[in-house]
Amino acid sequence: MSESMKAVMASGAGGPEVLDVVTVPRPTAAPGQVLVRIHAAGINRPDVMQREGNYPPPPGASDILGLEIAGVVEALGEGATRFAIGDRVMALVPSGGYAEFCAVHETNALPVPDGMSMTEAGAFPETYFTVWSNVFQRAALKKGETILLHGGTSGIGTTTILLAKALGCRVIVTCGSDEKCESAKANGADVAINYKTSDFVTEAKKATDGKGPEVVLDMVGGEYMQRNIEAVAIDGRIAQIAFQKPPKADLNMLQLLTKRLTWTGSTLRARPVEMKAELARALEEHVLPLLAKGIAKPVIDSTYSLNDVRQAHARMDSGGHVGKIVLTMIA
Repeated sequence: MSESMKAVMASGAGGPEVLDVVTVPRPTAAPGQVLVRIHAAGINRPDVMQREGNYPPPPGASDILGLEIAGVVEALGEGATRFAIGDRVMALVPSGGYAEFCAVHETNALPVPDGMSMTEAGAFPETYFTVWSNVFQRAALKKGETILLHGGTSGIGTTTILLAKALGCRVIVTCGSDEKCESAKANGADVAINYKTSDFVTEAKKATDGKGPEVVLDMVGGEYMQRNIEAVAIDGRIAQIAFQKPPKADLNMLQLLTKRLTWTGSTLRARPVEMKAELARALEEHVLPLLAKGIAKPVIDSTYSLNDVRQAHARMDSGGHVGKIVLTMIA
């Protein structure tokens, strides 16, 4: 096995043109880790933020882009016993996914279910870990409840629709065009609102007989924060996972008291290995059985080779994608 590999790094902050495929030393598996020969790696919004210079890797992590991988275990670090060489795995990583190899702690990896392609597996960890943590754990979405999520055709959006519907919930989404609304409904959304032509607060209340959704998942921020408070039901929960608009807004927080609301927020990338391991076990218990039945698999928008990473990021920047964009290292 060669001691070098191809990987993607940014030469500076900017658009897709700053991404370069470079040759770097191949990582080795530290104690408790497995070395994975990567077959596929999903592209996520945090990757774009890192490329733009707005989301640096956590201390000690590689500058190689990429937060999720799928591949085959190539080597075991000292004390690693969860997997065997040759096993198919998918894993959440703090960086290093856009490469031919990546070392990951074995507790942050999951077995790829039979019948799931490597492309689908490469699109799984980042969004499914994020949605399970924020929607089902922190915001405690339960069977029979309704969730309103913004960005219904994004990776997070398609994942939320699939999991919420599989677990018996109702889903309202917002999208930026009628075409995307139709795509979201084809993916399982019960109601899709074009936020450019309709007021989502009014429409979400109309779709819930005036009471509002029990949970709101927001990655927009800005003025949406006040409108989420207005839209959500009494005793509702708002999960904030990102800010595409400014994280500051003029808010009237009175309804936080009068509606008895819970507003929670979190990030995933910088969490300790142990916290990510707990999430992995929850997904193994609740979500992998669905995947094994062919239910709630990731929606794939498009695939690109590692050498075409700039085109892949241009696709992400265009906003036209529905579901996940995936880099493939091995056909």
